[in-house]
Amino acid sequence: MDGHKVERYRETLLSNKNQIKVIDFGAGSKVFKSNDRSISSIAKTAGISQKRANILVKIVKYFNLNNVLEIGTSLGIATAAMSYGNTNSKIITLEGCEQTAIIAEEHFGKFQLNNIELILGEFKNTLTAVLKNSSFDLIFFDGNHQTKATIEYFEQCLKTKRNETMYIFDDIHWNREMEEAWKYILNHKEVTISIDTYQWGIVFFRREQPKEHYIIRV
Repeated sequence: MDGHKVERYRETLLSNKNQIKVIDFGAGSKVFKSNDRSISSIAKTAGISQKRANILVKIVKYFNLNNVLEIGTSLGIATAAMSYGNTNSKIITLEGCEQTAIIAEEHFGKFQLNNIELILGEFKNTLTAVLKNSSFDLIFFDGNHQTKATIEYFEQCLKTKRNETMYIFDDIHWNREMEEAWKYILNHKEVTISIDTYQWGIVFFRREQPKEHYIIRV
């Protein structure tokens, strides 16, 4: 049922042909040649797939994740999935592009996703402020596909992790830089369990478990 709700959220974006100007602070797009893009094309090519959205709903629900941070909102499809996974959770999502953030916030309101707080600004500023007095059950990394930035965000977030914290990294095989970042992360001494689903890299920090790495195609 919650998966269907996410799909309705996506469908409203897919039907929106309005153009916005997207500011890319990360590695940019492999698809778009211009920063002027239709909302429907962003939802189709850059948004999380229906299958992945359903999995994300189930992850949040199964682990009962109450405090969630998302680094990279885009149009908010993944954000909506996490919101539906646990409507009692508190989700903070960071976005650097003002125009995509406006569209996302409009849709959060339209679909009454009241447990989401969107913070606009460059991650180098907003992430530091958010992490200052907070810890999270889940951090979803989908905001910059460059090695240096991904590792920097990971190291920053490590300072607030707890034993049960989970991190999900999107697009770990998207380019050589993300491959390098993922290799660094899965070999990090703080990471005990790592799972490569090809699209996502999932890591846990449970001290009671030996270090293991899994490859699962989902």
